[in-house]
Amino acid sequence: MRCIIVEDQPPAQRILEKFIKDVNSLELVGVFSDGLQALEFLKSEQVDLMFLDIHLPKINGIDFLKSIQDPPNVILTTAFSEYALEGYDLNVVDYLLKPFSFQRFLQAVNKLDNKKEHPDLKNNGITPNPINEIYVKSSHEHIKVAVDDILTISSDSDYTEIRLEHRKILSNEPLRHWVTVLGPPQFFQVHKSHIINTKKIDRISGNLVYLTNGAKIPIGRAYKENFLNSIL
Repeated sequence: MRCIIVEDQPPAQRILEKFIKDVNSLELVGVFSDGLQALEFLKSEQVDLMFLDIHLPKINGIDFLKSIQDPPNVILTTAFSEYALEGYDLNVVDYLLKPFSFQRFLQAVNKLDNKKEHPDLKNNGITPNPINEIYVKSSHEHIKVAVDDILTISSDSDYTEIRLEHRKILSNEPLRHWVTVLGPPQFFQVHKSHIINTKKIDRISGNLVYLTNGAKIPIGRAYKENFLNSIL
């Protein structure tokens, strides 16, 4: 699968180059420091996957992506979580929040199988792996949690609270971590402090989401349009 990197920071370029090199099914065919260079390349070359930074010189990654008439599959890479919903609205494959691990990189590449069959991925040891369980780091423990059991994830000062049907877990990870790991279509950030599991929605009324356990979660004004457009 032919891929390119559009990233202006050399350290980030090198990390992506190494990760791509370690996956036999990925072939790196170009590295570009801004979108205009990449656009010229895309006019004449076939590209299957683009790793795209958002904060780029000349034109940012979101505007660059919007300008491409027939874009390849895109995995966004950025140090800022506030663009996650806009990225998913543009139908990107995944949203990698820097710094990300090789395991998280593979998870993003695996998601390509949900959009289009890529037999080479399966032949090189990367098989589709939908997330059914996660390990939540809580203090000095890693607690296994079934994804479908999660009701909400809420931020509270320096930690996040993962609420299940009959218990809650305090996580050391910030909310933006869970935005990246558990994204749409099942999980949506509906407020600056709350992510919800859409499978647990009972009803939506005004600016409130009512969950099956009776909880009421506010919908933030900045999140409402994307959230409602995605589920209704």
